[in-house]
Amino acid sequence: MAGNTRPKRLFRNLAAKIAAIPMVLTAMVVFLGCSVWTIVYSFTNSRLLPRTRWVGLDQYERLWESRRWLVSIENLAIYGILALILSLLIGFVLATLLDQKIRFENTFRSILLYPFALSFIVTGLVWQWILNPEFGVQNIVRALGFENFVFDPLYNADIVIYGVLIAGLWQGTGLVMCLMLAGLRSIDEDIWKAARVDGIPTWKTYVFIVVPMMRPVFITTLVIITSGIIKLYDLIVAQTGGGPGLASEVPAKYVYDMMFLNQNLGQGFAASTMMLLAVVVIIIPWAYLEFGGKKHV
Repeated sequence: MAGNTRPKRLFRNLAAKIAAIPMVLTAMVVFLGCSVWTIVYSFTNSRLLPRTRWVGLDQYERLWESRRWLVSIENLAIYGILALILSLLIGFVLATLLDQKIRFENTFRSILLYPFALSFIVTGLVWQWILNPEFGVQNIVRALGFENFVFDPLYNADIVIYGVLIAGLWQGTGLVMCLMLAGLRSIDEDIWKAARVDGIPTWKTYVFIVVPMMRPVFITTLVIITSGIIKLYDLIVAQTGGGPGLASEVPAKYVYDMMFLNQNLGQGFAASTMMLLAVVVIIIPWAYLEFGGKKHV
């Protein structure tokens, strides 16, 4: 009987499986194939064009001896940690406020989500103007009489990454809010009623009951935010160009500059491989804990 059911399972939803073949082939060739190709050529001294002259780990040694690469890693770590924490916190708070069935909820939701519809290039340029000390926030505040007010994060190497963070949060927090709001709306109303009957404070209801029940929503949100952090590039280029100096350099920009400006494909491939490795180190344990552990329950 078991032998007869296997062919039936194989041909179940056959049309859908056939329709998925182009997508599977594309994923295998484009994503897996290009990743393997990048890793292989990261061990060569390819310059303007790829070439199979092996140099071992030389590209990786040069990469980790490069101050520019180390600064880019540090900047991405600062931006990433703060973006994860603040976007989740702000998005959840905004979602809880909108979940109170306020008037004009649709209007407020649309306004808060609107920045996400803009590209990072547009966002970067907009916030470059807003944070410009000559005609931005600093100039407006000084015109109000506060002549000693200073606010020029994009021109201060010590805090420029926080200026980029402001623009990133402005664009992405609306999406986080919508995801959190969808999770809150999925909570059964009886849970809220039971919490009120038991006299549980509202903040404890959120922290100890609602948030644990929204675990899938938080995981999805974390994946979306993390993917945006890792590929951070266009916002940096539009807003600061990586400056002042190397103060806002990020790994994706390092890869682009090495491959297309410095014509050093081998070094760019090595940096890309390290970025891929960082993603794998994070994804594999998470995937095992999220999916593999359930089989043993």
